[in-house]
Amino acid sequence: MVRRPPLPPDAIVWEPAERWVRATKGGTTVVDSRRPLLVWEPDRPVPLYAFPEADVRVDLLRLAPRPPAGRHPGASACYDLVVDGEVTPHAAWSFPGEDLAGHVLFEWFGRAVLDHWYEEETEIFVHPRDPYKRVDVLPSSRHVRVEIDGTTVADTHRPVLLFETELPVRYYVPREEVRLDLLTPTDHTTRCPYKGVATDYWSWKGAGQVPPNVAWSYPDPLPAVREISGLVAFYNEFVDLLVDGERLERPVTYFSKLYGPGATGRH
Repeated sequence: MVRRPPLPPDAIVWEPAERWVRATKGGTTVVDSRRPLLVWEPDRPVPLYAFPEADVRVDLLRLAPRPPAGRHPGASACYDLVVDGEVTPHAAWSFPGEDLAGHVLFEWFGRAVLDHWYEEETEIFVHPRDPYKRVDVLPSSRHVRVEIDGTTVADTHRPVLLFETELPVRYYVPREEVRLDLLTPTDHTTRCPYKGVATDYWSWKGAGQVPPNVAWSYPDPLPAVREISGLVAFYNEFVDLLVDGERLERPVTYFSKLYGPGATGRH
């Protein structure tokens, strides 16, 4: 994997994506572009797409006040999106400068303003996939045991290990080797640009400082990670993992802050 070199904290970086990208709101196509740019804003770990104005329904955009403080520093213009009478405030913006002149960007991560995004014929979620990140899934014969508050909730010699850039290894366990009787199913759902839609979540029934939705499953993941289909994973950040008898240290990640004690955030 090629790693992007460190960048100044105030840099806006872009590169051609060479993908056919479309986005819709309701039944209206708002973006249809074969020449998007991938753009990394300062202090944001994931990219966005910027589109030539000719590939955007700019007739649906209405000039608005500048973005809220702290969002998209350096934006030269901000737009509301108006589709079928529904107004989505601060839905899009543009940057000054020669490189990105004449391009429009839309909100994604944390605040999706368009209903569906497609790269070629594949729907994508949350944000564009970063070409400098990678996800690998490998079936394994390691002995993996998951404990919560001293109780074994999963035990397998048939895990599937998922390796994702800048995240800890996730250990996916066959459902029949998980003590689902110790867990409560929830209606929580999350989306991932690399794995698809996780529609099965569980919370711990017992005591202790365990955040809700500590375990999840992808019943129908994206083709690139189909080996995890129906398997169950747990947040390493909040459970105890023993791999081949070795107890792993709990990692500190973005999810530690999102779901840990005192956290109120959501995906």
